[in-house]
Amino acid sequence: MTKKPLAYGLAAGLAATLSLAPTAAFAASADASSADAATPASAATASTQNSVQARIDALLAKSSLSPELKARIHAAAATLPANWATTVAAKQKQYGLTGTTFYEQSQSLINPDDYQCQSTSLRDWLTAEMSDVDFINLLLLSLLGGDQIPTYDALLFGQQSKANTFGIDGSYTNELNREMTNLKRFWDFDGSDIQLIPMHGKVYQDLDRITHVYEVLYGMDHATALSYAELVQDIVLSDPGMAGGENPYFTFNAFAFDPTPEDAAEFNLTKRIIVGDGILQGTRGIGLGDKAAPLGILAHEYGHQVQYAKNLFDSPFTGPEATRRIELMADAFGTYFVVHARGSSLNAQRTLDVQKSFYNVGDCSFGSNGHHGTPNQRLKSSQFAVNLIEDAPNQGHKLPALVFDARFEKALPSIVAPDAS
Repeated sequence: MTKKPLAYGLAAGLAATLSLAPTAAFAASADASSADAATPASAATASTQNSVQARIDALLAKSSLSPELKARIHAAAATLPANWATTVAAKQKQYGLTGTTFYEQSQSLINPDDYQCQSTSLRDWLTAEMSDVDFINLLLLSLLGGDQIPTYDALLFGQQSKANTFGIDGSYTNELNREMTNLKRFWDFDGSDIQLIPMHGKVYQDLDRITHVYEVLYGMDHATALSYAELVQDIVLSDPGMAGGENPYFTFNAFAFDPTPEDAAEFNLTKRIIVGDGILQGTRGIGLGDKAAPLGILAHEYGHQVQYAKNLFDSPFTGPEATRRIELMADAFGTYFVVHARGSSLNAQRTLDVQKSFYNVGDCSFGSNGHHGTPNQRLKSSQFAVNLIEDAPNQGHKLPALVFDARFEKALPSIVAPDAS
């Protein structure tokens, strides 16, 4: 039986190799230390710390940052807590944040040895958007735990508000808010406590908000948190390619979140769906800026909230098959709403055409627990939902979520059947 995760993105959740961790260097060092049973825990943490310092210094040697900023980063690396790696990993586990297709697409650009991703239009678009970013600066930012500030800012402190905007220019605000209202009416459960939250990269321009993330997330005192926040902000603002944090790389994601009772009590968190500016920029950038793509993103994420509400995470599957089932089901839930006459009522063929392009973002995790289905499988899930609508004798009738799920479970074996010619 699979354990219900806390967060699920359009492809599974949130961050993996370089994202929430101060880079894969921590994980690699920790794994190497833990593999040696004779290595005491204190020596292991010291080894990890030395590795972090060495990696930062190696990057600084190649960096074009000012000598003053380099000196400050070097000094900060020496003061990183000895348990920094384990603290960051514990936060990942606490919030159930794992890799998504979108995240892995972005990480495959800066850490290609860890990802086997074919070139896609969305990946090529992001590559072009990052062409002016200094990757040395990006890696330094990651080592300091600062490359996912927009994610945590939205997750921990974001609140639904009429003042919120979606999209870097705010152009998706009305349609996403309208769809969120319709989604809550469409599915047969009380979704009144699900908040729709934007993720904006411009948070890097607000020193207080960066500081607040370090304070709350990592338990740092204000002075220490401020010192790291100042470094993170200075790195971002000194690199023209990062566009003051508004390069789409920093917000290239969308995910659903369901807090534990402990997190709800500690941070006053509600269920939420978070949509980043970057992924909306990306879909528009590859010609999918019409309604089907942004509405499809939100409807998919709301599909995960249906799964939370109806306890649909448990299954006989384990590992990649379990995650694939969840993601394909969310694809089906999302498409059903988008095409249904009582949902978004979008043209079925246009929706499928958009999703065919949309799902070809590529899946880098075929053998991992984050695998969410091949592009063909994801398209088949959407086609399954369209067929349910078109075959219904009453086009205005909508299926209850559990009835929909029962039909999906019956169809799943054919959806995931081998299709190589």
